[in-house]
Amino acid sequence: MSSNEPRRTALDATHRALGATMTDFAGWDMPLRYGSEREEHVAVRTRAGLFDLSHMGEITVTGPQAAALLDFALVGNIGGVKPGRARYTMICREDGGILDDLIVYRLGDTEYMVVANASNAQVVLDALTARAAGFDAEVRDDRDAYALLAVQGPQSPGILKGLTDADLDGLKYYAGLPGTVAGVPALIARTGYTGEDGFELFVKPEHAVELWQALTRAGEGVGLVPCGLSCRDTLRLEAGMPLYGNELSTALTPFDAGLGRVVKFEKEGDFVGRAALAEAAERAASEPPRVLVGLVAEGRRVPRAGYPVVAGGEVIGEVTSGAPSPTLGKPIAMAYVDPAHAAEGTEGVGVDIRGSHEPYRVVALPFYRRQK
Repeated sequence: MSSNEPRRTALDATHRALGATMTDFAGWDMPLRYGSEREEHVAVRTRAGLFDLSHMGEITVTGPQAAALLDFALVGNIGGVKPGRARYTMICREDGGILDDLIVYRLGDTEYMVVANASNAQVVLDALTARAAGFDAEVRDDRDAYALLAVQGPQSPGILKGLTDADLDGLKYYAGLPGTVAGVPALIARTGYTGEDGFELFVKPEHAVELWQALTRAGEGVGLVPCGLSCRDTLRLEAGMPLYGNELSTALTPFDAGLGRVVKFEKEGDFVGRAALAEAAERAASEPPRVLVGLVAEGRRVPRAGYPVVAGGEVIGEVTSGAPSPTLGKPIAMAYVDPAHAAEGTEGVGVDIRGSHEPYRVVALPFYRRQK
């Protein structure tokens, strides 16, 4: 295989047998959709969907100073995460720019799993390896050691309960525990990127097909469907969840992105980017940067990333993500806009769609919040 060929997950043949439309995503050949992306989206909101997320980047950090390394390398307080729990955090450059947003699972006293976005996995691995100098800890590339399946939607707990003895009722959001699912050893995590209840299952690649088939059978009676990356994007957009490369980039600090809460200045010791991020926090408090807001269309035209946001003939921001919302029945977008136009309910705002200023209403994020 040439180096230009996209990588294939352990479920590649399964996706093709299901008639998936495949696409190159971050160097991986991934299912975009199996049939109607709208129907896949609605299934996750109302029943359940099954995703292959094996393109995500798993990096294991172990050793006596694993926690100290991660506290230095990342902006969060990772040493404060209890075994069996997970934390959303970020890795930043020295200048405060965001290299990636991450989920870190504490698997044991001295073992952590860092999950990076597929497009940034090598960057994160390289940064962690460089930052490990001087720490009694090992950074290991485990991208080939895992396949990752996700079951998302209100029916997902019931589907999984029939396949595992693990205590799912006791498994909190952003927690993970080892167990078996359909006889397959797995790390069972109550995490996801859809705005729904759900689980992510980390397993060995050789068990991926067997587990996919077992989950498919278990979900048949409650309407579980296979889901591709396309509906994953509209689900996360409705849930107001940022996507690296759209809402997050090295040009922005966590404070610019409205996610300053992930930066834990109170933790002991220095961490990469601390000084720059302290300045960014002060700046955000005194002169707020552009604010990430939701936009709901009054018409039918769909905004896309990079489209200008306008008011009174002036450009006041830029769309970062946009799509038709199956749940709202209207086009929606996330955009960074000037603070003067960021208040919920602000009217007179438009999106410049190929020269036509389409009317939009400013709303607070997220667009959709599930009923607990």
